[in-house]
Amino acid sequence: MGKASRDKRDIYYRKAKEEGWRARSAFKLIQIDEEFNIFEGVKRVVDLCAAPGSWSQVLSRKLYLPAKLSPDSRDNDLPLIVAIDLQPMAPIEGVIQVQGDITNARTAEVVIRHFDGSKADLVVCDGAPDVTGLHDMDEFVQSQLILAGLTIVTHVLKEGGKFIAKIFRGKDTSLLYCQLKLFFPVVTFAKPKSSRNSSIEAFAVCENYSPPEGFDPKDLHRLLEKVGSPSGADDLDCSSGWLEGASKVYIPFLACGDLSGYDSDRSYPLPKDADGTYQSLDPVQPPIAPPYKRALEMKKASSHGVKELEKLSLDS
Repeated sequence: MGKASRDKRDIYYRKAKEEGWRARSAFKLIQIDEEFNIFEGVKRVVDLCAAPGSWSQVLSRKLYLPAKLSPDSRDNDLPLIVAIDLQPMAPIEGVIQVQGDITNARTAEVVIRHFDGSKADLVVCDGAPDVTGLHDMDEFVQSQLILAGLTIVTHVLKEGGKFIAKIFRGKDTSLLYCQLKLFFPVVTFAKPKSSRNSSIEAFAVCENYSPPEGFDPKDLHRLLEKVGSPSGADDLDCSSGWLEGASKVYIPFLACGDLSGYDSDRSYPLPKDADGTYQSLDPVQPPIAPPYKRALEMKKASSHGVKELEKLSLDS
Protein backbone atom coordinates (compact mmCIF):
# COMPACT_ATOMS: atom_id res chain seq x y z
CA MET A 1 0.00 0.00 0.00
CA GLY A 2 1.44 3.40 -1.02
CA LYS A 3 1.75 6.24 1.50
CA ALA A 4 -0.98 8.31 -0.15
CA SER A 5 -3.29 5.31 -0.28
CA ARG A 6 -2.75 4.58 3.41
CA ASP A 7 -3.19 8.27 4.25
CA LYS A 8 -6.66 8.04 2.68
CA ARG A 9 -7.60 4.72 4.24
CA ASP A 10 -6.27 5.51 7.74
CA ILE A 11 -7.09 9.00 9.01
CA TYR A 12 -5.20 8.49 12.28
CA TYR A 13 -2.05 7.42 10.43
CA ARG A 14 -2.20 10.68 8.46
CA LYS A 15 -3.05 12.80 11.48
CA ALA A 16 -0.16 11.27 13.45
CA LYS A 17 2.31 12.46 10.81
CA GLU A 18 0.70 15.90 10.62
CA GLU A 19 0.81 16.37 14.41
CA GLY A 20 4.30 14.94 14.88
CA TRP A 21 3.43 11.62 16.54
CA ARG A 22 5.66 8.63 15.83
CA ALA A 23 2.68 6.29 15.49
CA ARG A 24 -1.13 6.47 15.30
CA SER A 25 -1.31 4.72 18.68
CA ALA A 26 -0.66 8.11 20.34
CA PHE A 27 -4.34 8.94 19.80
CA LYS A 28 -5.40 5.85 21.75
CA LEU A 29 -3.67 7.00 24.93
CA ILE A 30 -4.97 10.56 24.44
CA GLN A 31 -8.55 9.26 24.10
CA ILE A 32 -8.17 6.99 27.14
CA ASP A 33 -7.05 10.03 29.14
CA GLU A 34 -10.03 12.06 27.87
CA GLU A 35 -12.37 9.45 29.34
CA PHE A 36 -10.51 8.37 32.50
CA ASN A 37 -8.36 11.42 33.33
CA ILE A 38 -5.39 9.12 33.95
CA PHE A 39 -2.78 11.92 33.96
CA GLU A 40 -4.28 13.89 36.85
CA GLY A 41 -1.75 14.31 39.66
CA VAL A 42 0.84 12.08 37.95
CA LYS A 43 4.49 12.92 38.71
CA ARG A 44 6.18 9.58 37.97
CA VAL A 45 5.20 7.28 35.10
CA VAL A 46 6.58 4.16 33.42
CA ASP A 47 6.00 3.31 29.75
CA LEU A 48 6.48 -0.43 29.14
CA CYS A 49 7.28 -1.76 25.63
CA ALA A 50 7.77 1.87 24.68
CA ALA A 51 9.42 1.75 21.21
CA PRO A 52 9.02 3.48 18.81
CA GLY A 53 7.85 6.00 21.40
CA SER A 54 4.42 7.40 20.55
CA TRP A 55 3.04 6.84 24.07
CA SER A 56 6.22 8.32 25.56
CA GLN A 57 5.66 11.34 23.31
CA VAL A 58 2.14 11.73 24.73
CA LEU A 59 3.51 11.51 28.28
CA SER A 60 6.17 14.11 27.46
CA ARG A 61 3.68 16.54 25.89
CA LYS A 62 0.97 16.06 28.52
CA LEU A 63 3.12 15.89 31.67
CA TYR A 64 6.77 16.93 31.26
CA LEU A 65 6.62 19.86 28.81
CA PRO A 66 3.71 21.75 30.49
CA ALA A 67 5.53 21.45 33.85
CA LYS A 68 8.84 22.56 32.31
CA LEU A 69 7.25 25.59 30.62
CA SER A 70 5.37 26.62 33.77
CA PRO A 71 6.78 29.82 35.34
CA ASP A 72 6.80 28.05 38.72
CA SER A 73 8.75 25.01 37.46
CA ARG A 74 11.79 23.68 39.30
CA ASP A 75 14.19 21.14 37.81
CA ASN A 76 13.94 18.88 40.86
CA ASP A 77 10.14 18.87 40.71
CA LEU A 78 9.53 18.00 37.05
CA PRO A 79 7.57 14.83 36.21
CA LEU A 80 9.76 11.77 35.69
CA ILE A 81 9.05 9.48 32.71
CA VAL A 82 10.87 6.16 32.29
CA ALA A 83 10.44 4.26 29.02
CA ILE A 84 11.41 0.57 28.87
CA ASP A 85 11.91 -1.59 25.79
CA LEU A 86 14.24 -4.28 24.50
CA GLN A 87 14.72 -2.11 21.41
CA PRO A 88 16.40 1.31 21.50
CA MET A 89 14.42 4.32 20.35
CA ALA A 90 15.21 7.89 19.31
CA PRO A 91 15.36 10.37 22.24
CA ILE A 92 12.27 12.22 23.50
CA GLU A 93 12.53 15.30 25.70
CA GLY A 94 11.91 14.49 29.35
CA VAL A 95 11.94 10.71 28.81
CA ILE A 96 14.57 8.47 30.44
CA GLN A 97 15.20 5.37 28.34
CA VAL A 98 15.94 1.98 29.86
CA GLN A 99 16.80 -0.85 27.48
CA GLY A 100 15.61 -3.88 29.38
CA ASP A 101 13.23 -6.82 29.77
CA ILE A 102 9.89 -6.10 31.47
CA THR A 103 9.73 -9.70 32.71
CA ASN A 104 12.89 -9.21 34.78
CA ALA A 105 12.51 -7.85 38.31
CA ARG A 106 15.95 -6.24 38.01
CA THR A 107 14.48 -3.84 35.46
CA ALA A 108 12.12 -2.68 38.20
CA GLU A 109 15.12 -1.89 40.40
CA VAL A 110 16.52 0.37 37.67
CA VAL A 111 13.19 2.22 37.47
CA ILE A 112 13.05 2.77 41.23
CA ARG A 113 16.59 4.18 41.14
CA HIS A 114 15.53 6.71 38.50
CA PHE A 115 12.63 7.67 40.77
CA ASP A 116 15.05 8.18 43.71
CA GLY A 117 13.47 5.35 45.67
CA SER A 118 9.88 6.45 45.06
CA LYS A 119 7.23 4.52 43.13
CA ALA A 120 5.22 5.35 40.00
CA ASP A 121 1.78 6.94 39.92
CA LEU A 122 1.02 5.41 36.53
CA VAL A 123 2.27 2.50 34.40
CA VAL A 124 1.23 2.20 30.75
CA CYS A 125 1.86 -0.61 28.27
CA ASP A 126 1.01 -0.62 24.57
CA GLY A 127 3.13 -3.71 23.88
CA ALA A 128 1.92 -6.55 21.69
CA PRO A 129 3.46 -9.70 20.22
CA ASP A 130 3.84 -10.20 16.49
CA VAL A 131 0.28 -11.22 15.65
CA THR A 132 -0.37 -14.47 13.78
CA GLY A 133 -3.98 -13.82 12.75
CA LEU A 134 -5.02 -16.82 14.88
CA HIS A 135 -7.11 -14.91 17.43
CA ASP A 136 -6.99 -17.51 20.21
CA MET A 137 -3.21 -17.72 19.94
CA ASP A 138 -2.78 -13.94 19.76
CA GLU A 139 -5.10 -13.41 22.73
CA PHE A 140 -3.19 -15.94 24.84
CA VAL A 141 0.26 -14.51 24.04
CA GLN A 142 -0.98 -10.95 24.63
CA SER A 143 -2.47 -11.90 28.01
CA GLN A 144 0.89 -13.45 28.99
CA LEU A 145 2.62 -10.20 28.02
CA ILE A 146 0.24 -8.24 30.28
CA LEU A 147 0.85 -10.63 33.17
CA ALA A 148 4.59 -10.25 32.56
CA GLY A 149 4.02 -6.49 32.79
CA LEU A 150 2.44 -7.12 36.21
CA THR A 151 5.88 -8.33 37.33
CA ILE A 152 7.09 -4.76 36.92
CA VAL A 153 3.83 -3.20 38.13
CA THR A 154 3.88 -5.00 41.48
CA HIS A 155 7.40 -3.68 42.10
CA VAL A 156 7.15 -0.09 40.86
CA LEU A 157 3.51 1.09 41.15
CA LYS A 158 2.46 2.84 44.34
CA GLU A 159 -0.76 1.90 46.11
CA GLY A 160 -3.62 3.86 44.56
CA GLY A 161 -1.79 4.04 41.21
CA LYS A 162 -3.10 3.17 37.74
CA PHE A 163 -2.11 0.62 35.10
CA ILE A 164 -3.14 0.86 31.44
CA ALA A 165 -2.43 -2.11 29.16
CA LYS A 166 -3.37 -3.30 25.69
CA ILE A 167 -5.46 -6.48 25.59
CA PHE A 168 -6.86 -8.71 22.85
CA ARG A 169 -10.50 -9.65 23.50
CA GLY A 170 -11.37 -13.35 23.26
CA LYS A 171 -12.78 -16.35 25.05
CA ASP A 172 -10.43 -16.03 28.05
CA THR A 173 -10.88 -12.28 28.54
CA SER A 174 -12.89 -12.89 31.71
CA LEU A 175 -9.94 -14.77 33.22
CA LEU A 176 -7.58 -11.86 32.56
CA TYR A 177 -10.18 -9.49 34.02
CA CYS A 178 -10.38 -11.52 37.24
CA GLN A 179 -6.59 -11.72 37.48
CA LEU A 180 -6.29 -7.94 37.20
CA LYS A 181 -9.09 -7.53 39.77
CA LEU A 182 -6.82 -9.22 42.32
CA PHE A 183 -4.77 -6.03 42.36
CA PHE A 184 -7.15 -3.31 41.15
CA PRO A 185 -10.68 -2.90 42.54
CA VAL A 186 -11.70 -0.93 39.45
CA VAL A 187 -10.96 -2.51 36.04
CA THR A 188 -12.60 -1.30 32.82
CA PHE A 189 -11.95 -2.52 29.29
CA ALA A 190 -11.95 0.46 26.95
CA LYS A 191 -12.06 0.81 23.17
CA PRO A 192 -10.66 4.15 21.93
CA LYS A 193 -12.25 5.64 18.83
CA SER A 194 -8.85 5.47 17.07
CA SER A 195 -8.74 1.67 17.52
CA ARG A 196 -10.31 -0.04 14.51
CA ASN A 197 -13.63 -1.79 15.05
CA SER A 198 -12.28 -4.67 12.98
CA SER A 199 -9.50 -5.20 15.56
CA ILE A 200 -9.84 -7.38 18.68
CA GLU A 201 -7.67 -4.82 20.46
CA ALA A 202 -8.90 -2.98 23.56
CA PHE A 203 -7.26 -1.55 26.68
CA ALA A 204 -7.50 -2.54 30.33
CA VAL A 205 -7.80 0.58 32.50
CA CYS A 206 -6.92 -0.56 36.02
CA GLU A 207 -7.39 1.95 38.86
CA ASN A 208 -6.48 2.19 42.55
CA TYR A 209 -3.70 -0.40 42.85
CA SER A 210 -4.40 -2.38 46.01
CA PRO A 211 -2.36 -5.60 46.29
CA PRO A 212 -3.74 -8.35 48.55
CA GLU A 213 -2.80 -8.01 52.22
CA GLY A 214 0.62 -9.51 52.85
CA PHE A 215 1.31 -9.86 49.11
CA ASP A 216 4.87 -10.83 48.16
CA PRO A 217 5.76 -10.10 44.50
CA LYS A 218 7.54 -13.47 44.42
CA ASP A 219 4.12 -15.13 44.77
CA LEU A 220 2.64 -13.32 41.76
CA HIS A 221 2.43 -16.24 39.33
CA ARG A 222 1.15 -18.68 41.95
CA LEU A 223 -1.58 -16.19 42.84
CA LEU A 224 -2.54 -15.64 39.19
CA GLU A 225 -2.75 -19.39 38.52
CA LYS A 226 -5.19 -19.86 41.40
CA VAL A 227 -7.68 -17.60 39.63
CA GLY A 228 -7.95 -20.33 36.98
CA SER A 229 -10.19 -22.47 39.16
CA PRO A 230 -12.74 -21.64 41.85
CA SER A 231 -11.08 -24.04 44.29
CA GLY A 232 -7.55 -22.88 43.53
CA ALA A 233 -6.58 -26.46 42.70
CA ASP A 234 -3.05 -26.75 41.37
CA ASP A 235 -3.89 -29.46 38.84
CA LEU A 236 -6.21 -27.28 36.74
CA ASP A 237 -4.88 -25.09 33.97
CA CYS A 238 -5.54 -21.37 33.84
CA SER A 239 -8.83 -21.33 31.97
CA SER A 240 -11.85 -19.06 32.18
CA GLY A 241 -14.32 -21.89 31.59
CA TRP A 242 -15.58 -21.79 35.18
CA LEU A 243 -16.31 -18.06 34.82
CA GLU A 244 -19.25 -18.84 32.51
CA GLY A 245 -22.78 -20.01 33.30
CA ALA A 246 -23.88 -19.28 36.87
CA SER A 247 -20.43 -17.84 37.59
CA LYS A 248 -20.40 -15.64 34.49
CA VAL A 249 -18.35 -12.47 34.85
CA TYR A 250 -19.65 -9.29 33.24
CA ILE A 251 -16.82 -6.99 32.26
CA PRO A 252 -17.31 -3.20 32.13
CA PHE A 253 -16.63 -2.19 28.51
CA LEU A 254 -16.52 1.42 27.42
CA ALA A 255 -16.00 3.23 24.11
CA CYS A 256 -13.86 6.35 24.58
CA GLY A 257 -12.85 9.33 22.51
CA ASP A 258 -15.15 11.70 20.66
CA LEU A 259 -17.74 9.32 19.19
CA SER A 260 -18.64 11.94 16.59
CA GLY A 261 -14.95 12.27 15.64
CA TYR A 262 -12.91 10.48 12.99
CA ASP A 263 -13.88 6.87 12.25
CA SER A 264 -10.78 4.65 12.16
CA ASP A 265 -12.45 2.25 9.71
CA ARG A 266 -13.49 4.90 7.19
CA SER A 267 -11.62 6.45 4.25
CA TYR A 268 -11.39 10.24 4.12
CA PRO A 269 -10.59 12.51 1.15
CA LEU A 270 -7.03 13.81 1.10
CA PRO A 271 -6.41 17.56 1.48
CA LYS A 272 -5.06 19.03 -1.77
CA ASP A 273 -2.51 21.80 -2.29
CA ALA A 274 -3.36 24.92 -4.29
CA ASP A 275 -2.22 23.13 -7.45
CA GLY A 276 -4.59 20.24 -6.78
CA THR A 277 -1.95 17.72 -5.67
CA TYR A 278 -1.54 15.87 -2.36
CA GLN A 279 1.86 15.60 -0.68
CA SER A 280 2.21 12.61 1.64
CA LEU A 281 4.44 13.16 4.67
CA ASP A 282 7.15 10.75 5.76
CA PRO A 283 6.79 9.02 9.14
CA VAL A 284 7.96 11.25 12.01
CA GLN A 285 10.61 8.84 13.31
CA PRO A 286 11.31 5.45 11.68
CA PRO A 287 12.53 2.74 14.11
CA ILE A 288 16.28 3.09 14.69
CA ALA A 289 16.89 -0.61 15.34
CA PRO A 290 13.87 -2.61 14.15
CA PRO A 291 13.79 -6.41 14.65
CA TYR A 292 13.62 -6.81 10.87
CA LYS A 293 16.84 -4.80 10.30
CA ARG A 294 18.91 -7.98 9.93
CA ALA A 295 16.54 -9.38 7.29
CA LEU A 296 16.77 -6.13 5.29
CA GLU A 297 20.57 -6.23 5.43
CA MET A 298 20.65 -9.82 4.16
CA LYS A 299 18.19 -9.01 1.37
CA LYS A 300 20.32 -6.05 0.29
CA ALA A 301 23.51 -8.13 0.44
CA SER A 302 21.96 -10.93 -1.62
CA SER A 303 21.21 -8.49 -4.40
CA HIS A 304 24.91 -7.59 -4.52
CA GLY A 305 26.15 -11.15 -4.79
CA VAL A 306 26.85 -14.23 -2.72
CA LYS A 307 30.21 -13.01 -1.35
CA GLU A 308 28.67 -10.06 0.46
CA LEU A 309 25.99 -12.34 1.91
CA GLU A 310 28.67 -14.72 3.18
CA LYS A 311 30.58 -11.79 4.71
CA LEU A 312 27.43 -10.60 6.47
CA SER A 313 26.85 -14.09 7.88
CA LEU A 314 30.44 -14.30 9.14
CA ASP A 315 30.17 -10.89 10.80
CA SER A 316 27.08 -11.87 12.80
